[in-house]
Amino acid sequence: MSPHDHDPDDSPGAAPVMLALAALEAEPLPGTLKGLPAIAEGMPLGGLGALGLSLLAGDLPLPAAILKDSALTHNARWMREFTARAGVSLAPHGKTTMAPQLFQRQFDEGAWGMTAATAAHVRTYRRFGVPRVLLANQLIGKADLELVFRELEASPEFDFYLLVDSAAGLDVLRRAAAERGLARPLQVLLEVGTPGGRTGVRTLEDGVALGRLIRDAAPAIVLRGVEAFEGVYSGDDTARVELGALTMIETVAELTRLGCAEGWFAAGEVLLTAGGSAFFDMAAKTLASVEAAGTGHALRVVLRSGCYLSHDSLQYERMQGRMRQRAGALWGEGSGLRNAIEVWAYVQSVPEPGRAICTAGRRDLSYDACLPQPLWWYRPSLHDAPRATPAHWAVTKLNDQHAYVDAKVDGANGANGANGGDGADSGALLLQVGDLIAFGVGHPCTTFDKWPLLYTVDDSYRVIGGVRTFF
Repeated sequence: MSPHDHDPDDSPGAAPVMLALAALEAEPLPGTLKGLPAIAEGMPLGGLGALGLSLLAGDLPLPAAILKDSALTHNARWMREFTARAGVSLAPHGKTTMAPQLFQRQFDEGAWGMTAATAAHVRTYRRFGVPRVLLANQLIGKADLELVFRELEASPEFDFYLLVDSAAGLDVLRRAAAERGLARPLQVLLEVGTPGGRTGVRTLEDGVALGRLIRDAAPAIVLRGVEAFEGVYSGDDTARVELGALTMIETVAELTRLGCAEGWFAAGEVLLTAGGSAFFDMAAKTLASVEAAGTGHALRVVLRSGCYLSHDSLQYERMQGRMRQRAGALWGEGSGLRNAIEVWAYVQSVPEPGRAICTAGRRDLSYDACLPQPLWWYRPSLHDAPRATPAHWAVTKLNDQHAYVDAKVDGANGANGANGGDGADSGALLLQVGDLIAFGVGHPCTTFDKWPLLYTVDDSYRVIGGVRTFF
């Protein structure tokens, strides 16, 4: 095999997670769940799709978060095809959704493993049978180390990796493993950072020095690869952001080459891993070109995008056009990823011209990257299906439970649509109390973590299932 030819059996497949999901699907839904209709209380999670619920018919208490099943299916398959074209593997960042049912979809479409952010995530993943976890973080505290050590001791087959960026961090792991009498080596990845950024070595020279230290810590600690999160670069200066991200990715590549030449890595595959949700195309193209001929090592490039499955309608959607330009033929046919996540609310007040107040707020919608925006408008007495909202409607403010939707006023039509039209070509905010609004979000991670239950729906907004999250 060439360095980038991977045996399909390396993917853990669907079976490990499916066993735990059967129990989850059988659990009765408590009445304390946010967004649960009265008819569903006490029903098993797996029975939601049989209730005949329809969001547009008013069967769900709003606000409610939904996932379009067709978009989820499309996105999972799209990423599988992208990684196959690129010759790379995928360990999606599970912190985006913390939803084992969605992990299952990702394994069904060939995920190599799952990425975690905390020791608590690792424990949750293991409770649902995830067999391979890349902790894209470091372990420092005693209680966090205890959580992971217990999982390693309980399951010899559990394949686990974590990060190190300093001699001090390496010493923490070495002492903890020795005190525990851990019978298996801790597999670590050397973390690459950037000056002024987050964690990770700041220079190539620092990386070389740390790589040699980790090599000398064997067999208790073994070096299995090099890692970076290039998503620390953000902002409106596209050239600066892309150059910074590419520099980090290229440092991963160079340290891997040096490490293979100097014998830093333990036997087996060497992992090169980067590629969050904004630059996975750059990571795939750059890291897949690394060669380690004559070193005795095979290389595996692992992308870690978490947001691709749901995508969004704002932050990542805006980035997608640029990603497609950068990727070229690697992107494939079609437009790419589709937005799957929406939060629906009612208009509960039209208190003044040009303003409507809706029943969803900071407790329901992402707002850390950008304010949510109205996507769809539906009035049962007027529309056969949801209509795209006019471009001049915008969320201008959020309270805990309220969203302010503002627009210019069309004096001919009145402040809130007294003429009964749908207002698609008007400057007015033609909303009435009782209308339904779907909001799109940016950075879906911080919408998922507000919802212990999201509904999967078909393209007509009929409920076909439910997804539980475990934040």
